[in-house]
Amino acid sequence: MENRIVIILILSYNGKHLLEDSISSYLANDYPHFKVVIIDNGSTDGTKEWVEKNYPDVFVLRTEKNLGYSGGCNFGLDYAFNKKNADYVLITNNDVKADSKVITELVKVAETDPMIGFVTGKVYYFDSPKIIQSAGYELIDEKRYFYGHRGNKSEDVGSYNIVQELDYSDDIFMLVQKKMYQATNGYSNLIKFQGEQFEWQIRAKALGFKVYFTPYSRIWHKESMTIGKNSAFKQFNNTKNTYLIRLMHKDILFMLSFSLWYLINGFLLPFIKNIVKFRFDIATSILKGYFSAIYYGIKYRILKFDGKN
Repeated sequence: MENRIVIILILSYNGKHLLEDSISSYLANDYPHFKVVIIDNGSTDGTKEWVEKNYPDVFVLRTEKNLGYSGGCNFGLDYAFNKKNADYVLITNNDVKADSKVITELVKVAETDPMIGFVTGKVYYFDSPKIIQSAGYELIDEKRYFYGHRGNKSEDVGSYNIVQELDYSDDIFMLVQKKMYQATNGYSNLIKFQGEQFEWQIRAKALGFKVYFTPYSRIWHKESMTIGKNSAFKQFNNTKNTYLIRLMHKDILFMLSFSLWYLINGFLLPFIKNIVKFRFDIATSILKGYFSAIYYGIKYRILKFDGKN
């Protein structure tokens, strides 16, 4: 296990002020063979120069324009797997603080089964360090294919203290296996923000790969520091991708039922609610997100009427 090469990819867009906690905590990990790489995703705040000055052992991989979350991560994944021949890549946010055994515990689980494509662990709130943000995803609505964070906003009393297979997980931090990456080619370019790992994991699971959770790998997350917790940008992508991912992976019978439900609950009601609150920016983003998903579905012929997606 200790001979496996791990590259940690920290994507950052104008997040220089967030990087000290994430870089320093990952550098303090006890795993013997790893490298921290910052993906400077078109930042204009001097991220590259700041990292090179303060952390000379950290490599900065810079894009000249913002490629979005998925595009920026794919840029880094290509570098790590295809140019540096990493065995595993740990994708992680820039607004986190990591435990010293994060890498070791993730790799330990990944090495138990060659079909484990993703491994994640416990995510706590940075400002409430004993409160869980996510212990992986759990099914919350089978009929409409919705998953949510296990243990969200609950105190950690040991309820999730077993290594286990999950249906899906978040990618606040997520170990990615090389063979799985080569089979799936990473994130979809259609899902640039919000739900991107969910769509990737759907494709990976269709090929037989598994998603795993270990409670012994832990980080603390400052939450949506780059795109905002309730921004119009985040709302646009949530609205768009909730619908688009189902267009990409569910059949026509599912979509007929889901489309009616989502028209009311995912579009009209939130739209009216924000109009009443005078949040016209959020309302507009909901409108744009919904019709953007429809547009992409038509443009790329995502929904196939033979039921095979």
